[in-house]
Amino acid sequence: MRVKRAFRVWQRHFNVYMKLYKSSIALNFVEPVLYLVAMGLGLGAYISEVQGKAYVNFIAPGIIASSSMFATVYECTYGTYVRMALQKTFDAILATPVNIDDLVLGELMWGATKSVFYGSIIIAAITAFGLVESPFILLVIPCLFISGFIFAEISMICTAVVPGVDSFNYFYTLLMTPMFLFSGIFFPIDTLPAWIARIAFFTPLYHLTTICRSFAYGTPQNALWSVLWLLVAVMILAPLPFKLMRKRIIQ
Repeated sequence: MRVKRAFRVWQRHFNVYMKLYKSSIALNFVEPVLYLVAMGLGLGAYISEVQGKAYVNFIAPGIIASSSMFATVYECTYGTYVRMALQKTFDAILATPVNIDDLVLGELMWGATKSVFYGSIIIAAITAFGLVESPFILLVIPCLFISGFIFAEISMICTAVVPGVDSFNYFYTLLMTPMFLFSGIFFPIDTLPAWIARIAFFTPLYHLTTICRSFAYGTPQNALWSVLWLLVAVMILAPLPFKLMRKRIIQ
């Protein structure tokens, strides 16, 4: 694996993205803001406080986490699959000195970059709305890259094993949607049955939500264990996308 050549893969994706970024930003910005308005202001009108915070202030940091997650997941499932199986972009890249491991690392780096990019947009939005209490919110940005790498790894593992593009429906319905709903974005997980709360604890979105909320509230010490959890998860998952994508591409 050569990082310099992986960066060239990243650079290729970045150059393509810059030609289409206006429509992409609009779509990825509007949906999180709609969640924030509908849930934070609509449902928030019936909820006085959650953990001592106004409901809209409670969910706003979680919207950062979910937006960054979905940006990466869409990129490294549908985006990677299209480049691999439909557009044959991978075939063209592999005809150069770039090898499969370089290519997979470039895909992971690009997925993590999308996480940072869209998470940062939501950080700017909720800050403009007056929903951030501390400048520590800027420390979320490097954490978005770490968590983005995890979501990219999970997504590329799925991409490597699905028989066809329609099979991503199972991935989103059975994994991503439950993670989105039960990761503490819209309500504290300690209100759930204990067994569900334990499962939620082992999801990266729960820890990213905890990190975003801690930094937004100015309590960074509450994020330390979650940052450590993300770092460990990155290393545990790291070999799988390389092994599985290598097998898929060679076949």
